[in-house]
Amino acid sequence: MDHSATPGRPPLDSLDTICVAARHESFSAAAEALGLTHGAVSRRVAAVEAWLGTALFERHGRGVRLTPDGQRFVSRVEAAFRLIDEAAVRWRRRRGPEVVRISVVPGFAKLWLFERLAALEQGDPALRIEVAVEGRNADVEGGEVDFAVRYGAGSWPGLQAVRLLPERLYPVAHPDLARRLGLSPDGLLRAPLLHDSDATGWRAWFAAHGVALKPRPQDRRFEDYTLVLAAAEAGLGIALARAPFSDRAIRAGGLVRLGEHEVPSPLTYHLLTRTGGVRSAVAAPVARMTALAGAM
Repeated sequence: MDHSATPGRPPLDSLDTICVAARHESFSAAAEALGLTHGAVSRRVAAVEAWLGTALFERHGRGVRLTPDGQRFVSRVEAAFRLIDEAAVRWRRRRGPEVVRISVVPGFAKLWLFERLAALEQGDPALRIEVAVEGRNADVEGGEVDFAVRYGAGSWPGLQAVRLLPERLYPVAHPDLARRLGLSPDGLLRAPLLHDSDATGWRAWFAAHGVALKPRPQDRRFEDYTLVLAAAEAGLGIALARAPFSDRAIRAGGLVRLGEHEVPSPLTYHLLTRTGGVRSAVAAPVARMTALAGAM
């Protein structure tokens, strides 16, 4: 019996063709990816559009783009395909390590994850971890990735957040700059303060000294924490060490500590997973990462 289509459902291969054409924004590119002719792709798209009674694509000289209706439809179809994929992973005979997809920011990848990736893949079950290094927030709830690592206070609506690595903050600088500055908060304020997405860490550090830090034009903001450390190594200002996360990078960069005072960071890395539980292959690396962080 042919289950590829029923009177209430377009053929699955046509739905897949729609998704591929949407990703490539080109019927020709979709045809090449699927091993079909351009005409076959056009006929499949036309069949689904006729079944729906609405246009899914707008044609233009260089390709195609989804209409608003097409965007909504393709989003639902791709979500359904992800459910099918998850069911297939659960029931088919495994031929190798199960794949887990994670999204992390660049600083976490470079300073923590990469040197521990092999350990995270080993064990029972054996895993192959695909790492997307990106600054944007990947859609964990929608299944774009299995889990993500993000830096913040711990509130991500709709997601389960587990704190990974509590941090302690203290200022560091290039030795030449450190020699010119005193160790008091007023001394530090003579130099530019370096930070990444916001100055939350610096505000917490100065608040512990009774100083209300306000935005200053001389301070420098960078998109990633590794760039903050690189700027400090170049003598461009003072950075906050995030111990123990940044300990190796601080030593490797030759940065020196400015004073002994440190404060708990109000922000830290969290593991973000879907609410309502995760499959065992996702729970395994989450548990392994938590254990490795706890051993630091």
